[in-house]
Amino acid sequence: MNQHAKIRIGHSACPHDCPSTCALEVELLDDKRIGRVHGAKSNSYTAGVICAKVARYADRVHHPDRLLKPLVRAGAKGDGNWKEASWEAALDLVAEKFIAAEERYGSETVWPYFYAGTMGLVQRDGIERLRHAKKYSGFFGSICTNLAWTGYVMGTGALRGTDPREIGKSDCVVIWGTNAVVTQVNVMTHAIKARKERGAKIVVIDIYETATLKQADMGLVLKPGTDAALACAVMHVLFRDGFADRPYLEKYTDDPRGLEAHLADKTPEWAAAITGLTVEEIEAFARLVGTTKKTFFRLGYGFSRQRNGSVNMHAALSIPAVTGAWQYEGGGAFHSNSGIFKLNGELLEGTKFRDPDIRYLDHSRIGPVLTNAEDALYGGPPVTAMLIQNTNPANVAPEQRLVVKGMLRDDLFTCVHEQFMTDTAKLADVVLPATMFLEHDDIYKGGGNQHITLGPKLIDPPEGPRTNHYVIEELGKRLGVSDMPGFGMTERQHIDVMLEKKGLGNFDSFKDQKWADMQPEFDSAHFLNGFGHPDGKFRFKPHWNGGAAPNKPPRSMGIFGPVAQLPEFPDHVDLIEVADAAHPFRLATSPARNFLNSTFAETPVSREKEGRPELLIHSEDAAELGIATGDRVEIGNMRGEVVLHARLFDKIRRGVVIAEGIWPNSDHERGEGINVLTGADAPAPYGGAAVHDNKVWVRAA
Repeated sequence: MNQHAKIRIGHSACPHDCPSTCALEVELLDDKRIGRVHGAKSNSYTAGVICAKVARYADRVHHPDRLLKPLVRAGAKGDGNWKEASWEAALDLVAEKFIAAEERYGSETVWPYFYAGTMGLVQRDGIERLRHAKKYSGFFGSICTNLAWTGYVMGTGALRGTDPREIGKSDCVVIWGTNAVVTQVNVMTHAIKARKERGAKIVVIDIYETATLKQADMGLVLKPGTDAALACAVMHVLFRDGFADRPYLEKYTDDPRGLEAHLADKTPEWAAAITGLTVEEIEAFARLVGTTKKTFFRLGYGFSRQRNGSVNMHAALSIPAVTGAWQYEGGGAFHSNSGIFKLNGELLEGTKFRDPDIRYLDHSRIGPVLTNAEDALYGGPPVTAMLIQNTNPANVAPEQRLVVKGMLRDDLFTCVHEQFMTDTAKLADVVLPATMFLEHDDIYKGGGNQHITLGPKLIDPPEGPRTNHYVIEELGKRLGVSDMPGFGMTERQHIDVMLEKKGLGNFDSFKDQKWADMQPEFDSAHFLNGFGHPDGKFRFKPHWNGGAAPNKPPRSMGIFGPVAQLPEFPDHVDLIEVADAAHPFRLATSPARNFLNSTFAETPVSREKEGRPELLIHSEDAAELGIATGDRVEIGNMRGEVVLHARLFDKIRRGVVIAEGIWPNSDHERGEGINVLTGADAPAPYGGAAVHDNKVWVRAA
């Protein structure tokens, strides 16, 4: 008998912090074990293709180092001494500590902290219900999207764009600021389709030769933080050479004549001096997009992770408005469809009992928050109790030394709900074992596509791990809020509410359907009915100081950073950490192919493929420093220093260095990771994390 005859196929969605949200087909070997994971061929966006790290997800689910029992700290913080506890005793302790903290400092001293370790709405966002019910400190979740989303919506007025499947119908695909082969593999699926079927040209714009740039017909390698200069020079050429679509501009944009006048001196020569590109490269790119009406701009997150990142995003987005590419199938721009889904999370998140007077804290600034920086606490008490789910801030958050110092405070009680003993879990007082996505029910929305996808429970978890939902419910009982709306419901009941309010049936009917395509119709997606601003115009002149954005800080937090320096029209603005004599290099902390933030850094195949923490450095820079491939190098700035191993790499601008992947802190020689070097200051106008914007020095270790 065929040994695979009994394998069943279960359907789910990839839960990780990636725009693709791939629809999955999972080999189910029995009630507890999985085999390979495949992309769903019948899903029009996933199209049967997923990344290799998720294909081998069995490595995570069945990993021998999974956390299986609640642990309570038995020695000094961070020394690794634990004692096992029952779930009941562990949760009783957490509730007791939260109540004691609240009695001393008030409810705002407790800070539930989470992010995108799962993108499932129930398991991710249910923590907000406990927060609002208890009036704990608010959570301004800024780290990933804010710089990008703010810049995009300042132009379009809405967080949506051309159907990303239209990449396959394009004559030119511009992949700007994202290493799609590594981070969003489906973008390449559709781009390669356009090349094969239509002869489309693929342009890739990045700061070094990535796996994506290697596949490009035209690859532009520029200096970090200079994307707006490139965009301005391209638009200068479009106006100069008659490629601007003036009828479109007059009908659909706010001030095309003002833009043209502003760009008069933004020549290719001007941009070449800033970006490191040649005049010929800039002219060729401008000519290509100017003469190719069906040009699709796929705008990523990476190039926005600079202190001028919102300006970079808005400037790149302005190009298809100048060419009028939005009018054509296969033309226009896309960054995220996160604005189209509008699932009602009112019960799940407890938004009806949110108190507007409760302070918010910026999650990107956890280091300053936990070290009691006055400007980070917004006039409230110190944070003395935390529940952390779905994130690993001691590894991934900026200014790592501050984060670790804060978490080691004796007066801070921290409960971490996790799948593995992460850098953050190691610093906790209580660690609770968590389920994985195949072991619980949830529902997902795909920012990089247009699907709402169900993720039903497909296998039983090992004995021990419990869901995020379970933890929130049990703490709700112990903290006296379990009678409030939204508590006492199962995961499926919450999913039923969201689906029914959206007119999509319920959990059971949707399970057969697997996903729903929510893509707006053509004229809406291409903004041919008008852009999302009240006047229906694309804004070349953004309202940086207070304009609408998908994740605008609460009024109590105000506007962030040097807003007055943001330009009236698209322009290059030196808000970045410009290299100087003491810090002659610019560092970007780019994604690794086999990790996803700090996830997969625990699986053996991913670790083997990545090797070790390395620094990519141009050979001429290395020669001047007396550094050879494989040498230990120390890299540092005003925030600290770390040791890596050098890898000489010439497909990069001189003066730029790259550290790929967020390795566990313990994989670095001194037990500190790359985010020692990244800054936690909040960029203008609405914050975020400028993790690719760091001036550093480099020397042989």
